[in-house]
Amino acid sequence: MKGRVKKIFDSISRDVDVIVIANHIDPMIDSSFFYVTGYETGLFEGSVAFLYPDGSCVVLVSLLEETSACKGSDEFIVFRSRDEYNSIISERLNDKKRIGINAEELVYKKFELLQKIAPNSTFVDCSKAIISARSIKDKNEIERIRKSCNIASKVADMIPEMLHDGVREDEVAAEIEYNMKKLGADGPSFTTISSFGKNSAEPHYIGGKDTLTDNVFTLFDFGAIYSRYVSDITRTFFFGKASKKDKAIYETVFEAQQLGFDTIQAGIPLNEPHIKVAKFINDTPYKGRFIHSLGHGIGLSVHEMLRLSPLEEGAIEPGMVLTVEPGIYLPGYGGVRIEDDVLVKKNGIEILTTANKEFLEI
Repeated sequence: MKGRVKKIFDSISRDVDVIVIANHIDPMIDSSFFYVTGYETGLFEGSVAFLYPDGSCVVLVSLLEETSACKGSDEFIVFRSRDEYNSIISERLNDKKRIGINAEELVYKKFELLQKIAPNSTFVDCSKAIISARSIKDKNEIERIRKSCNIASKVADMIPEMLHDGVREDEVAAEIEYNMKKLGADGPSFTTISSFGKNSAEPHYIGGKDTLTDNVFTLFDFGAIYSRYVSDITRTFFFGKASKKDKAIYETVFEAQQLGFDTIQAGIPLNEPHIKVAKFINDTPYKGRFIHSLGHGIGLSVHEMLRLSPLEEGAIEPGMVLTVEPGIYLPGYGGVRIEDDVLVKKNGIEILTTANKEFLEI
């Protein structure tokens, strides 16, 4: 993945001799490791990628990962013991004055090891350059995300058929994940949120034992992994007969999302879409009930370090893939969120998740 490594070095404000991306044990694996190596299979616990200014990448892997590493295009070295592991890292770093690290995802224990192995080197945080490089997707990344979004969209359209009196939240979650796998996903991109009634007012609801009863919102937030790249979609349905209030809440969120779509364009500040959407919602009876940022970047991670947030700096650029997910949450009553993934282009956006989102009473 020479082009990706070069892109990282092109974004670094201070010269470094090498960048080290070091994994710990699962789940503390640096997702940027897979960005620079392109590995599609394997876990790569304890593996280390050494990145060089000429775009080359040399990877240190355990014997356990040798077969997976053979599928990649980068040079790799296999270690068979802890002493050999430390020795190879030392050989790679002993003459390097300035060593870059990805501080956003580097486990402190690994950083201590690097400091011990290279005590005379200066360590430089290159995480901003890595985030910048990863935020603009290349064609290969976009194609994987697109396939992931297609899978999630198809499953979202199946959900109404899964809903009936007495079904449990976790049963629907299981159906969602099963159908994603059936359609080609490698797995869910995060723990599926399946929430009924008052639980839908909790944005990151974790639970799943409640059973479905009449006249409540049902909210489902999930995504698929396809060749390590993810999607993230939310759909809200009404089970039973909706009141005017229920319909008004949904329509407000629906319109807010469309405002977000209309606002997003290359060159504007990342915080502008959120500010406009939040103002729109705050001018309705639901002021203060939009309680999170409008969206975030997706790619190898479901929450990449890029947000449509009022506090975010920088500009929207072509090649970014972002979620757009306004919501209204009324504790003790219920909530509505509608979420889609969009690709920013030079002239507008492409909505990658295509599931129906018209108000639906089931």
